[in-house]
Amino acid sequence: MRFPIGFTLTQTRHRARMAKANRKRYPTVLMLEPLYTCNLACLGCSVERHTGKLKDRMTLSTCLKAVDDCEAPIVNICGGEPTLYPELKELVAGLIDRDKYIILCTNALLLDSKLYGVISPSSHLFLMIHLDGTRETHDFVCNRQGVFDKAIEMIHKGKELGYHIYLNTTVYKETKVEEVKALCQLVDELKANGILVAPGYEYESVESDLFLTKEQIHEKFQAIREFSNQYKLNATPMFMEFAAGLRELPCSPWSTVNYTPKGWKAPCYLIEGEGYFENWKDFWHQTDWAYWESRQDHRCQNCKMHSGFEHSAVEESMKTIKDQLQLAAWLLGK
Repeated sequence: MRFPIGFTLTQTRHRARMAKANRKRYPTVLMLEPLYTCNLACLGCSVERHTGKLKDRMTLSTCLKAVDDCEAPIVNICGGEPTLYPELKELVAGLIDRDKYIILCTNALLLDSKLYGVISPSSHLFLMIHLDGTRETHDFVCNRQGVFDKAIEMIHKGKELGYHIYLNTTVYKETKVEEVKALCQLVDELKANGILVAPGYEYESVESDLFLTKEQIHEKFQAIREFSNQYKLNATPMFMEFAAGLRELPCSPWSTVNYTPKGWKAPCYLIEGEGYFENWKDFWHQTDWAYWESRQDHRCQNCKMHSGFEHSAVEESMKTIKDQLQLAAWLLGK
């Protein structure tokens, strides 16, 4: 199967509960950023996410309250670099106690000292290791030599120790389609569990000319689609069609909500300059979701981020028998 059965069933049950309650909008993923501290300053990352001080991190109780308030079944721990969060072990334990599935996004540099041997492998814990290209491209995007090789070492070690490990590849102008295919092949060679491939978001605070135009996204993802069914890609077929420009989808910014050291970020973790809310109710009820779904804002024009559109892709897939069968075949496949 594409994902562990428990992970898939949890999402299915959550979706069924929301449908029964007549909820049109609901979060499925909480992107939890306990800190804005990082040991890298990647060229494609928004400036705030690697310039924060460790003393300004969120408390463990604050993190867990956000999880309880939002009720999403999946918690994506990111940042910043989450392995730098001193309370990470307790946070992961608290999430597993709540029967949440955890996706821990990491650059892998500190896995051997901060996670391996500290936090035990679990069916509820997935390590998502960033590899934004093969060695030359990834080290360029990370703005440091040796990051690619360290990540490969940590994937080898993590699989030996029994962790679920996935790769996350953001496609930039520098990323060649041949590199994406090589990374897909690397997933098989390393016996990793899968790879998520998605275009990068054009952060306004990033000065480097790294990001793709919508037309360039379509061109690259049309080529990626040609080999995508041969490998363990984690994006649904419908999302891949959207990324390739073969269909349109509305954004679902409410499906992946973001809690940060500054509060709930509206409308999503990508848009800068819209402000933060201190509490969940104000965030949920005062954000103009209809406006952000429409994608009319200038900051949304080139966005094809997985976090905003995968929920829409799944919803679209449920509309016809043909698309339902395609989704089921994908879930049960490689």
